[in-house]
Amino acid sequence: MRIIPAMDIIGGKCVRLTRGDFSSKKEYRGDPVDTAKMFEDAGLRYLHLVDLDGAREGRVINYRVLEKIAVATSLTIDFGGGIRSDDDLRIAFECGASQVNCGSVAVTDREMFLGWLNRYGAEKIILSADTRNRNIAMEGWASEKEEDIVEFIYRYSNDGVLYVVCTDIERDGTLEGPSVELYKEILSKCKIKLVASGGIRSVDDLYKLGETGCDGAITGKAIYEGLIKLKDLAVLC
Repeated sequence: MRIIPAMDIIGGKCVRLTRGDFSSKKEYRGDPVDTAKMFEDAGLRYLHLVDLDGAREGRVINYRVLEKIAVATSLTIDFGGGIRSDDDLRIAFECGASQVNCGSVAVTDREMFLGWLNRYGAEKIILSADTRNRNIAMEGWASEKEEDIVEFIYRYSNDGVLYVVCTDIERDGTLEGPSVELYKEILSKCKIKLVASGGIRSVDDLYKLGETGCDGAITGKAIYEGLIKLKDLAVLC
């Protein structure tokens, strides 16, 4: 299973939120590039980079941070937040993203999302399926659509989606453990490479997700709070 450290960006700084609430913002370390280098030096190979300003504004904003990290490291970066147009997608790839997370567009403009999937390929376009109480969340988690998360993913898996990042918002940033049962249900119905996100608090949680069949796991706050040591993650890579 791939271990993917998370980095959320507001105003060019590395932060973490709890349950997507911007008022809960906590800043960690000043320079995102230094943090990315720290991950790389520890033997990690991937990075989940989220432009929270972009997610809130509906357009890519912190693309220079992506570009600087891509130039300074060899990390494989998946980037998301504010991808709403062809230009947003182009900017993300040109600035060094290996994969791009698309969430709100997949909910609001199915035709556009499927067009991107066909144009760039299933290895490049990730379905970002964020959920609160099994509903689909979008627009920086500020709004929801009453559609079951499992059915939403299943429908897109039939359209050729391969990679899915599923974040349980109610657990995100809480360190209360991941939604293992939800991920089991998704994997029992959908032939995808599922990346789990939200609530991870320990290496044991990562082992559980691996046993569940997840392709990857995104962890952020547990690293920044020192609950998971980078040397322990490197062993799993």
